[in-house]
Amino acid sequence: MRAFEAANALGPLARTGFKTIDLTGPGMFTVLTREFQADPWDTVDFLVKGLAPNEVRCGMRTISVMGFTHAPESIIDLWVKTLIKHGVNSFWIYDCAYDMPTMKRLVDVIIAEGGQAVPSAMYGLTSVHDDAFFAKHVKEMAGWKGIRSIYFEDAPGILKPERAKTLLPALKQAAGSMPLELHCHNNTGLAQHNYIIGLEAGIDILHTASRPMANGASLPSTESMVDIIEYMGHEHSLDKSQFPAVAENFIKMAHAGNHALGGPVEFDPRIYDHQLPGGMTGTLINQLARHGMGHRLDEVLRGIPQVRVDLGEPIMATPFSQFVGIQAVLNLVTGDPYSLVPDEVVHYLLEHYGPIFGPVNENVRDRILSSDRAKELAKWERPTPTIAEIRKGFARGISDEELLLRYMNSKEEVDRTIANGPVEKDPRRGANTIVSQVVDLVSESRKVTSMSFANEDFKVSVSKKERVSK
Repeated sequence: MRAFEAANALGPLARTGFKTIDLTGPGMFTVLTREFQADPWDTVDFLVKGLAPNEVRCGMRTISVMGFTHAPESIIDLWVKTLIKHGVNSFWIYDCAYDMPTMKRLVDVIIAEGGQAVPSAMYGLTSVHDDAFFAKHVKEMAGWKGIRSIYFEDAPGILKPERAKTLLPALKQAAGSMPLELHCHNNTGLAQHNYIIGLEAGIDILHTASRPMANGASLPSTESMVDIIEYMGHEHSLDKSQFPAVAENFIKMAHAGNHALGGPVEFDPRIYDHQLPGGMTGTLINQLARHGMGHRLDEVLRGIPQVRVDLGEPIMATPFSQFVGIQAVLNLVTGDPYSLVPDEVVHYLLEHYGPIFGPVNENVRDRILSSDRAKELAKWERPTPTIAEIRKGFARGISDEELLLRYMNSKEEVDRTIANGPVEKDPRRGANTIVSQVVDLVSESRKVTSMSFANEDFKVSVSKKERVSK
């Protein structure tokens, strides 16, 4: 979301009374830089200022910033430090491999820099991740010094109410006095039910979204959950009078940018087999269409469950959902499963992304790791350069902000982003097509001498000056 697209929602959001506003993450920086060449740091500054004095949050993985590759710890630490400098002081951090020492290291870094660390437990429907597994890790997180809450996420939206009735109370008991946050995507339409069960289990922090951006692959709407909370006899601190202005802004920006609005989705039981998160599903559909394979989506979805089991039933969230989905596509395209394997899948099987808890298909493991490429990657070690060493590869004197952008994006993308200067912050100029329409119409007809256009925000009148011969 670009700055101008959020501008008119910032004031009402700031006045609503949320505990935390989840604002940004590496994905936002990637899209702004690569797709729009819009300065993400300028965007963050604008959003943070508009949401003051609310606590704002960034989501991030434990071993990388942008993309799937391992980033040096020095880059991850600089990312945290720089975001805190820009007013983003809360971080929910996740590791689908439950590499607890790595997560604990990042928790300590965030707290040492003066930020709030919120470690997360990511849900998956597998034969190895039972209630005891999740409770054990939540209990360990609750013992880490300096944290104020723990975050539980169901990214694919596959938590069923009957499982929630055993799992959520177990998590609450494991967390003890530590507050739990509940974040359930609504892919199956069951998230509200799970939130109700969470409330009954003593969980009192729920993640929601403004209705135009809620439901489906997103979260339950703030509007619906407030109604449910009140119906259940609970109290909340939100000013409901601010909801319409926020929703109105996002509806208007969605129409202007040709973006889909949020809404309920039809129930599809296949999700319990492939377990793809909503964002990953959309990306997969787009990528298949881009390569002329859009008609083969159902075949890919049928192939994903087997790949997921073959690879030891990883939690299906970034990056493992991408690894499984890409491998399923390659198996389909080649017709020879695991004859073509991305480096990331090899790294995964070598446990460079963390421990694998489920049983891996040994035939698959042997085929993948017997390749020359796998033998080469087996010698891989995570890069450990210092920031001083990394700086030697770039122009002298650049800021930490520019260093991070250049380290994680191409030179051309960053050069264009910097050349564009400050981002557009005025929705009247950023979102309306009225000016371009005027220009197009004037250029189409030399007979037009004047015209006037108006919408609900403003009116534009233009006229041609007559040329005088001398």
